[in-house]
Amino acid sequence: MALGSLLYPDLTRGNSVDPGRGGVLNTLHHTPKAKRVIYLFQSGGPSQIELFDYKPELMKRWGEEIPDSVRGNQRLTGMLAAQSSFPMVGSMSEFTRNPKTGGYFSKLIPHISSIADDICVINSMYTEAINHEPAIIFLQTGSQQVGRPSIGSWLSYGLGSPNKNLPSFIVLLSKGKDDTQNLNMQAWNNGFLPSHHQGVRFRSGIDPVLYLSNPDGIDRPSRRRELDYLQQLEAEQREVWGDPEIDSKLSQYEMAYRMQSSVPEVTDLSDEPQHILDMYGPDVHTPGTYAANCLLARRLAERDVPYIQLYHMGWDQHGNLPRDISQMAHSSDQASAALVKDLKQRGLLDDTLVIWGGEFGRTSFSQGNLTKDNYGRDHHPRCFSIWMAGGGIKPGLNYGRTDDFSYNIAENGVHVHDFQATLLHLLGVDHERLTFKHQGRRYRLTDVHGQVVKSILA
Repeated sequence: MALGSLLYPDLTRGNSVDPGRGGVLNTLHHTPKAKRVIYLFQSGGPSQIELFDYKPELMKRWGEEIPDSVRGNQRLTGMLAAQSSFPMVGSMSEFTRNPKTGGYFSKLIPHISSIADDICVINSMYTEAINHEPAIIFLQTGSQQVGRPSIGSWLSYGLGSPNKNLPSFIVLLSKGKDDTQNLNMQAWNNGFLPSHHQGVRFRSGIDPVLYLSNPDGIDRPSRRRELDYLQQLEAEQREVWGDPEIDSKLSQYEMAYRMQSSVPEVTDLSDEPQHILDMYGPDVHTPGTYAANCLLARRLAERDVPYIQLYHMGWDQHGNLPRDISQMAHSSDQASAALVKDLKQRGLLDDTLVIWGGEFGRTSFSQGNLTKDNYGRDHHPRCFSIWMAGGGIKPGLNYGRTDDFSYNIAENGVHVHDFQATLLHLLGVDHERLTFKHQGRRYRLTDVHGQVVKSILA
């Protein structure tokens, strides 16, 4: 036991959080299953009907008006205001059933289908938001209104990070096609938490982090002397004003100084063996692509970055859905599956939670003209699909069920706040107890809602 405690200190730490991590929680609320999160956010709202939620009834009733009893009082977006008919349309893709898990997977995603034994597909997610920005903000911050901290910021604030040379919350962006809707930076904002908990975006190109490199004429010893002197000045200001943001700024300065060495090393993929590059697909050689970002996410996970957020834009298919969703699925499928396989072969999947999904789903009726080769789908908050893997999630599970039209949830609905509560639970955090007092009220990620979905836990 004495030898084990020296070789593997984490084994004897129990539920405690390493005080050197810098989080406000001295002790975790329960034993965690995951140490880090990689969130593969598919921005735009992937169609669950084309990917995971197999509905043969829609194929049988192709072109028929969706029954009023199914539609109910569902709120529609402004894009359907002038549409008088709502003809149902089935999936443009064939599905195969996994013989072991019983789940259905579209032929658009053969690589994700190959990891069915490792993932839990939830077909019964739902939200209240019906437009992109509020829906993305809701999933990432727990509120449809901007100004709340994002998930990564909450975890940075509560848990800190064991790696002092990289940010605790890193954001990576990619596009599956050119004409995409831009993202609001509020999705990775710190809200009312101290500013050093904001997500740090890594970009493609020579300088992954803006303004990180020293300007001409400034060497590393000079920068160190500058920071030391700045610390003295800021300490005097803190004594006068007592502003906690001064400490945040100093923390950011010091992190930037350390990142000058750590960022070039972690973003340089030249030391990856060829068979690993081949696993992620040909796009991995192009910086800033989804494949390159997935591989970078694995490298960040290896270095114990607690929260890695990928945003892959382009899933908003109001028209030309057969063509565009094929393109998006092709850009996401291989690298997503490769990430899970890569983490698993390195022994990292057990304590890394991987999440794949968007902000809402798509309607089972067509938007605009309906033909066999060309149709679109509008936003649909009542049900959509995501999948999760590793980090304490039950593998090979298909959870939740929708009606025959993939319009309403029939069984085991999972609300956005339930999803957030479950994510925190897997990291050892009680979502009701990680709070921050702001303007006289104690806030939390899940607001005043949320239940842990225990049925999907391993």
